[in-house]
Amino acid sequence: MTSVITPPPAVAGRRRSRSQLRGRPVEAEALDEVRQLLAESPPQRDLLLEYLHALNDHVGYLTLRHLRALAEWMRLPMAEVYETATFYAHFTVVREGDAIPAALTVRVCDSLSCQLAGAETLRAGLAEGLDPAEVRVLRAPCMGRCDSAPVVEVGHYHLGQASVAGVTAAIAEGHVHAAPADSLDYPRLKAYRAIGGYGLLTALDAGDITIDGLARMIEEAGLRGLGGAGFPTFRKWGFVRAEAGPRYCVINADEGEPGTFKDRHHLEREPHTFLEGALASAHAIEAEALYLYLRDEYPTLNHVLRECITELEAAGIVAPGYIHLRRGAGAYICGEESALIESLEGKPGKPRQRPPFVAQCGLFGRPTLVNNVETVYWIARLYREGIDHYVTAGRHGRRGLRSFSLSGRVKRPGMYLAPAGITLNELVEEYGGGMAEGHRLLAYLPGGASGGILPDSKADIPLDFDTLQAHGCFIGSAAVMVLSDQDDLVAAGRNLMSFFMDESCGQCTPCRVGTQQMLAALSGNQWDETLLQRLSQVMVDASICGLGQAAPNPVLGLLKDFRGELAARGVQLIASSASSTSPAAMGGDA
Repeated sequence: MTSVITPPPAVAGRRRSRSQLRGRPVEAEALDEVRQLLAESPPQRDLLLEYLHALNDHVGYLTLRHLRALAEWMRLPMAEVYETATFYAHFTVVREGDAIPAALTVRVCDSLSCQLAGAETLRAGLAEGLDPAEVRVLRAPCMGRCDSAPVVEVGHYHLGQASVAGVTAAIAEGHVHAAPADSLDYPRLKAYRAIGGYGLLTALDAGDITIDGLARMIEEAGLRGLGGAGFPTFRKWGFVRAEAGPRYCVINADEGEPGTFKDRHHLEREPHTFLEGALASAHAIEAEALYLYLRDEYPTLNHVLRECITELEAAGIVAPGYIHLRRGAGAYICGEESALIESLEGKPGKPRQRPPFVAQCGLFGRPTLVNNVETVYWIARLYREGIDHYVTAGRHGRRGLRSFSLSGRVKRPGMYLAPAGITLNELVEEYGGGMAEGHRLLAYLPGGASGGILPDSKADIPLDFDTLQAHGCFIGSAAVMVLSDQDDLVAAGRNLMSFFMDESCGQCTPCRVGTQQMLAALSGNQWDETLLQRLSQVMVDASICGLGQAAPNPVLGLLKDFRGELAARGVQLIASSASSTSPAAMGGDA
């Protein structure tokens, strides 16, 4: 017998037409506000982050009514706009029923260098002393100013060597906006051209040097990617050039590795040297456009680069609109090249599965060259000054110069251009002025949070690519953080793992759950060494990108070289046999 299902009677007003979108309706007033704010801009998909910034800056936060209106204006699903807005730390999304945040946000850097300088005490003092109805106080990851720790961002105004009194005074005086471009002393276009600036572009256009000739020059100099990976620059050019056009060139100025501030240093002092090298790189691959992805923690540099680009366009050196300056939104993961490209396309910055590599399928699905700021900075200098001084500068059998970001327990923290292969002891004594008064070297991180940690007994190892791997470390971005006998390595390990847990994009289980479990395993006075080793192996073997693969490095270093220091701080290392780190146990599929 066949049963017949009788549909319920139609209810007046309940049936939607197929043309009507599901979900909450867009408020006309909110849509008008979005249209007025973005009146001069096209509803272009890859500009979503820029528009979210515009809304967040204008209102002070993002409401769902404005997000729905933005989705309608851009003809995007609300889910995509909401996912992107909630992915990035610098967007404040206010949901229905949420309290409106205070008008002013104060962010206290809690990276390792700032922790050593008393950031936690500073944050507690600010939270206690400032009116929460007017000011909200938040923790924030590295702001790229480790040489002036502790660092606080008041609105968009950065204070180094910050104190409660200094922050309070800045608020009272209205210092809540980014410093203007003219607060920095850098050569403008006319002065830069007077010393031979943009001669490389002129030579390329005139045929005085060919792309192959330029590639040979940087090969002979031994120039490598200086953002962390160290891949030979000429070879990366070759991979991209081998692919059919159109091609794009992207510069990664999102240096989020804790302890790193070298790119900021170069951009603040020589922005045109950087831009000349970037344009030469774009020329080398015949790029359709050049994209600069600048971290949001550098708002003054945003003004500087915009002024420099305007100078170049006015002088006819580049066509208007050829250089696109884009603003990050507070996501460490966007230092990974494929995540950066996702972000440039207006999406959450989640790394892509590879292959294909970005040299084959990058920005907008086209072959893309991604280089670091310091890498292209050197291209212009090497052409103008010749390569001899660069090649002969290394020590201990190494070649070249490196920009070392030196912070922590040294007398003179700062960015130092030093020979590749210099040792930690040499770097501290010759450039950093020696250890800070009353401090004795205990440990150092040679390559930021992800580069591992070494004891004072290994302070005579040359600092360069390929010299540290045997010790479980790497130089990465050359962010050298120095710790002393007065520092708590247990607290340092927790600080570093907390950073990786917060900054994991959450896409892959080994990284997302692995960092959580590893931080939990470090939280007590008994550390299960078996569990930590197993977690590390799974994260290294199975994480999609370098964040999860490198996150265990500081912990592994502590277990290898600092067992006595851990015991002195009350940590007992135990070896278990029942710990499980199978995919099922970590929350994934078996």
